[in-house]
Formats: sequence, structure tokens, C-alpha cells
Amino acid sequence: MAVVPAVSTKMKLWGMCALFLIFLWLSASMTVGFPIIPHKVRCRSVKYSPCYLIWHFCPIQCPTSCLVDCIICKPVCSCNLPGAICEDPRFVGGDGITFYFHGRKDQDFCIVSDTNLHINAHFIGKRNPNLKRDFTWVQSIGIMFGCHKLLVAAKTTSTWDDNVDRLALSFDDIPIDLPNKEGSKWQTPIAPLVSITRTGDTNRVVVEVEQNFRVSAVVVPITAEESRVHSYNITDEDCFAHLEIGFKFYKLTDAVDGVLGQTYRRNYVSKAKMGVPMPVLGGLHKFSSSNIFATDCPASQFGNHALPENRTGEYPSLHCSSGLKGTGVVCKK
Repeated sequence: MAVVPAVSTKMKLWGMCALFLIFLWLSASMTVGFPIIPHKVRCRSVKYSPCYLIWHFCPIQCPTSCLVDCIICKPVCSCNLPGAICEDPRFVGGDGITFYFHGRKDQDFCIVSDTNLHINAHFIGKRNPNLKRDFTWVQSIGIMFGCHKLLVAAKTTSTWDDNVDRLALSFDDIPIDLPNKEGSKWQTPIAPLVSITRTGDTNRVVVEVEQNFRVSAVVVPITAEESRVHSYNITDEDCFAHLEIGFKFYKLTDAVDGVLGQTYRRNYVSKAKMGVPMPVLGGLHKFSSSNIFATDCPASQFGNHALPENRTGEYPSLHCSSGLKGTGVVCKK
């Protein structure tokens, strides 16, 4: 007679936890009036073999915006990590402090500017007559390094379907066509090594320039529920598809500037008003650029090689509690 192996206590606990999570997801879906379908993510770094390619569901707090911390082998909310830009732009600085920079709709702003790296963001949005500012979101980012430029953008979309890819990518003005399959990869044949990898079949990529930076980008819409809660007044003509972004920098100098970049300086003190529900950073004029690939904002450091003595690129390697590594990440003691 065949012996049926006993189900371990650990497996039973995992099963109970999975059922509990499904129950919570269904409860949340009923609360907001539409189904919340959590995304699946996995670690794609072969350096962490125990976690490599194991699927995880995003946490309830961020069902569509998470990544796997390969060190602890758990999914974490990407919009809460240093270097994140999400929502009506909500930034998490290199110092770990959260702030908002609303900018203006249909304009471009430099978010990172260093001697050999410059990143602009194009803002889209709507005017609320009851407020003195625009509702804004980041529609695209233009990245310049050396003599190269790279575009990551969300395409204008009316009706959202997560199975339809709404990403637009280009390198040095040449469009990049990636197959709609998780793991699809494009890279340059010569240095500097630039790679773009899909982290989902559609709408999710990681872009990395070797020894310079890494950015994860996800295209998301404004849902009907978000529009109702925040009074965005989104119509069927445009769901304002935009990017949720997470940066990791490997080689910043202490001259770095920009809305996000300045927060990576050694002695930076946040200018946003703390202790309020929405700490807002000003500086429209300082960070305004004439177009997505312009380096003419007053805060620009691009091409300026008269560096200060202390460079953030010379920080010792860091290991944060979140599992992030790298010289461009600032960790608090």
C-alpha cells in the first residue's frame, strides 16, 4: 500500500494564511465596490537562489504596486521605499522623508540632476476649480546620461485594460519594442550597458544603466473609485494613465539637485513643512524645464564636472532594513 506523506504543520499554516489573505482581499473589494486583483511578483536576481523566481502576491496595502525584496524573500510596497514617486506626485526622498511636489499639468520638471545624470518628469493633470493647484501625475520620464537619452512613458488611454500594454520606450530616439512577456529583455551591445526588462507581461519594466542607476516603472490608471474619493472628475475620455516609479542610484555626487535628487545630499534638510497631512515642497521655478530632454532648469548640474570633495558615490555599501543595497540609498540609524 502506498504511504501518503503527512502534511507538515508549516504547510498547513501557509494554507491558512493564504485563505486569510484571500478573505481580506475579497472584503476590500466589496468595500470599494470593484474587484481588487493583487499582482504577482517575483525575485529575478540569481544571486538570491532561495528566492529566485518564486511568485508572491502583492500586500493588501498595495495590491498593484510592489516588488520582492530578494534578501528577505517577501513582497514590499514599492511606493514606500526611498526613491519612489507615485500618486499625485508623492515622493519618498533619499532621506526617507515623504513629501509632495505638485508642479503643473503639461509641464516638465527636473527631478534628478547630477554631473552625469539628468532626469526630467512630464506632468499631466486636471484643474480642480475648488483648489489653487492642479491635480497632477507623472506621465513620462526623460533620462540623460553621457551622450545618451532614454524615454519611459505611459500612453494616453481612455478605457483601462491591464492586459493591454500602455508603455512607450525609446533609446536615443529609437523606439524599443519588447515582447509582451514577463522576463523579456532588451540591452545595448556595448558600454554603457543599458538593459530594459519586463517585470510583468504588460505595463511593468525595470531599466538599469550599469554602475549608474536603476528604475522600476509601472503604468497605472486613475480608477473610478480614486476619482470619486479625491474628486478628480476623471471621465471615460481619459483615465490619465501615469507612471509609478522607484529609483535606486549607484553613483551620485554631493552636488546632486532636483526635486528628488537633492534629498540624497549628505547634509540635506527637507524644505517641506513637516507635521501636516500633506507636506508640500515648493520650487516650481527652480525645477522647471523647457521640455522632457532639456537640462535648462536652474537646478541643473548636468555636465558640471567641478565636483565638491565629498561624493555620495563614495559612501560605503549600505544594507537597509528593507533589503535595499547600494551607494545611492540613504539609510537611517
